[in-house]
Amino acid sequence: MTSRQPNHAKNRRVALMASGVGVAMLGLAYASVPLYSLFCKATGFGGTTQVAASAPASASAKSITIRFDANIDGALAWNFHPKELRQETKIGEVAMAYYVARNTGKEEATGTAVFNVTPPEAGIYFNKISCFCFTEQHLAPGQSVEMPVQYFVDPAILDDADTKAIREITLSYTFYPVNKPASAEAASTVN
Repeated sequence: MTSRQPNHAKNRRVALMASGVGVAMLGLAYASVPLYSLFCKATGFGGTTQVAASAPASASAKSITIRFDANIDGALAWNFHPKELRQETKIGEVAMAYYVARNTGKEEATGTAVFNVTPPEAGIYFNKISCFCFTEQHLAPGQSVEMPVQYFVDPAILDDADTKAIREITLSYTFYPVNKPASAEAASTVN
């Protein structure tokens, strides 16, 4: 009967490779949210809008209707709505819309807005130059604020076979509370 001697070098190599795969999988899991966010911003996937510094040099003669939607997480004691429900704008022309938020609670509250557009295919062509969603909003009890969003629809929407028939885009925001860490809240009550 022959006895097999374990090959320690071979086992060590397999263990190192398995560990390396595990570390790589952990790293990918950790990076998946920012990578997915970058992917959505680059492609407009899921209705993610684009951020632009300025509008195109010229606008199209064609118009598109932009509908505005506002939602609020139940944990945030705010009233939130668009000033106008819809706007008709030329494709490629800069337009401005306003939303209004009011803190109906008894305490100061901070919120942040997430956004998307529908149909999702239009996300890559919907560009925001400035938006209240880029920063946290702080409201004292009873305080209200008018928040602008400056946007345009890229004329390239007319050249895409999947989007050239779109006549209406809905821009939707949902406000969520921003929870301060307990240590920050304790420090603010001490001062």
